[in-house]
Amino acid sequence: MESTVHELNDYRTSSKAKKTKFQLIKRRFIRERQIWMLCIPILIFIAIMQYLPMLGVITAFMNYIPGTSIFKSEWVGLLHFKTFFASPDFPMIMRNTLAIGGLNILFGFPAPIILALLLNEVRSKSFRKFIQSTSYLPYFLSWVVIASITFTLFGNEGIFNEFLLRFGFSDQPIAFLGEGGKYYWGIITGLGVWKAVGWNSIIYLSAITSVDPELYDAGKVDGLGRFKSIWHITLPAIRPTIVVLWILSLGSIFTAGLEAPLLIGNSQTRDYSEVLDTYVFTYGLQLGNYSFATAIELVKSIIAISLVFGANRFTKKVMDTSLY
Repeated sequence: MESTVHELNDYRTSSKAKKTKFQLIKRRFIRERQIWMLCIPILIFIAIMQYLPMLGVITAFMNYIPGTSIFKSEWVGLLHFKTFFASPDFPMIMRNTLAIGGLNILFGFPAPIILALLLNEVRSKSFRKFIQSTSYLPYFLSWVVIASITFTLFGNEGIFNEFLLRFGFSDQPIAFLGEGGKYYWGIITGLGVWKAVGWNSIIYLSAITSVDPELYDAGKVDGLGRFKSIWHITLPAIRPTIVVLWILSLGSIFTAGLEAPLLIGNSQTRDYSEVLDTYVFTYGLQLGNYSFATAIELVKSIIAISLVFGANRFTKKVMDTSLY
């Protein structure tokens, strides 16, 4: 009897709590109705353009033929996944993707932080604006333009080879874009860093400007120089921003990009330039095997999400900083 009474009391308490919570949500919605009216069209747009197309993931488990209904396609289960994992190109593709993605994070992640710290130490406003504008410019260039510049600089008859030959540093042209094992990964990583470093530094510059100037004044009183002020004041202040962006960057380790490897890579460097994105484009889209391409992208997405959640959990325990 007593247990029944306790259960009834618990049910009433939980019902009251749910009712109270619903009322709070209702009151908040009414209070913020103008903001919600502005957000609802955007949320609908995101749902239609971002989440609704995700239903197409089901084609990864089918033999989907373009132009036909998904519901009439043959169900093949994990066949496309097995085909990809059993492919002789699988080890090469994963190696290249991890190598390029890892190098992009290794060099591309700290580069904007260093640039932002250096720009923050520049006292001349006009010179700082000039450097900022110059560093932003490559971000707005398409990879087609950057590929043309690359061939002009590093081609067999390019400017760099002409310089080496003219001043006697080399007896014959060096195939910078034809020897994947020696130069390709370095060139593609350098181009990626150069293209994005200025634009990515904006976030860190914004975080640095929010640091209280009185901390620097107190540091000067304590005898801190520029380098020690950066190490003991600036970096700890922007650490949450660095951690959050690092967590998000891990999700892109399997995204080596499509445009750069496709435009700069060639048949001679295929063993080092073929990555997941180019493989999907070549064997999935160009050959019309959409189900195979979807399966590969699904694998890549699952790994990326797992890395982001894993890194988020790690930083939450170790640094008490996370995405949520």
